[in-house]
Amino acid sequence: MKVLYTPTIEESQKALQRPSQQTEQQIEDTANILRQVREKGDQAIQFFNEKYDNSRQADFKIEKYQIQQAATQLDEPLKQAILKAYANIKKFHASQLSPKKKIITSAGIVCWQENKPIENVGLYIPGGTAPLFSSILMLGIPARLANCQRIVVCHPIKGNASMHPAVAFCLDLLNITEVYNIGGAQAIAAMGYGTSSIKRVDKVFGPGNAYVTHAKQILQQNGIAIDMPAGPSEVLVIADESANPDFVASDLIAQAEHGPDSQVVLLTTSRAILKQTLAALKEQVEKLPRKEIAEKALLNSVAILVKDLPTAFKLSNFYAPEHLILAIDEAGQYSDKISNAGSVFLGHYSCESMGDYASGTNHTLPTFGFARSYSGVSTLSFCKQVTFQEITKKSIENLGDAVALMAEAEGLAGHKNAVDLRINNLKL
Repeated sequence: MKVLYTPTIEESQKALQRPSQQTEQQIEDTANILRQVREKGDQAIQFFNEKYDNSRQADFKIEKYQIQQAATQLDEPLKQAILKAYANIKKFHASQLSPKKKIITSAGIVCWQENKPIENVGLYIPGGTAPLFSSILMLGIPARLANCQRIVVCHPIKGNASMHPAVAFCLDLLNITEVYNIGGAQAIAAMGYGTSSIKRVDKVFGPGNAYVTHAKQILQQNGIAIDMPAGPSEVLVIADESANPDFVASDLIAQAEHGPDSQVVLLTTSRAILKQTLAALKEQVEKLPRKEIAEKALLNSVAILVKDLPTAFKLSNFYAPEHLILAIDEAGQYSDKISNAGSVFLGHYSCESMGDYASGTNHTLPTFGFARSYSGVSTLSFCKQVTFQEITKKSIENLGDAVALMAEAEGLAGHKNAVDLRINNLKL
């Protein structure tokens, strides 16, 4: 890790600048994949599946019986762990659906809002270097709670391999049966544009690599809804003198092992904690099966010794991390200092791994500074908020003249006429 000792705010902010997510070649390749899928449909998908995943299957659909068969191979301890996570995630996300509340804004006018499900949603579940079955829970549970009519999943399976039992179990648990063996940017294109085999969806969800992220951004430019720009994973840890350096190092490594492009940041007020954490990092990374991946991520990461906690929070809000861990005593009292973060973990035992899997909150979060303007996935991400109003004769009498006057001032005679007709009708 790059280490800075009490730099200026400007120097710190410069060190916290993220590297570009996509190279020019990646951007060009992604645009070409989307263009090919849009023009050639299934033929293009088959070509890219074989090119990138060594999958030669002409039929991308994974049948329900295949999912159920693979799910039977899951060992009982992991099955029970998934069921615990499922219960917590469902409980938290169910709480986000508030009952409709009718508001009387003035005499004779009742307004309210109702959540309506997005009918067709597409979930991208990466295959890559790890079977991210937890993402099925994080996306599938709120989609089910929102009552989406159709849930499509795209998940790549390399070569002639079978679906991972945990992936299959989660799909079966949520009764998701429209599943396709498609990965990368071609999966995003298939769901966004549709092909002869795959009917297009109304909104695309899910994390992924730089190609997937850029593909989603292209869809958004073409008027197709996405959850958020969710690229390489990242964590920022704020640690004071009370922090456990072994805990802090483990949290940094937990993000670094996601991929070589993951972002890891440490801000600490303690020189001793900084030194001990760097030592613990070296020790822990040596024992990691994904050592090479983590080491590459750590090379592009930074640790900064800051003068105090206010400085740390200022830098954190500037960086706007996907995950923010407060490895400090009485961490809960600092929640009002945080304005930009995807998900926050308070205290020494609140490791980010818990949120990734089973605490209940969602792990599909904005990255690359988008936490300044985006929220993480929630049940409401799968809903549209539709407003209603019921206006009586009395309210036309009371408010109609004001509306007609405002419409006239804006030069919208048709708007004024719609009100005037009703006012005049009441005078008959």
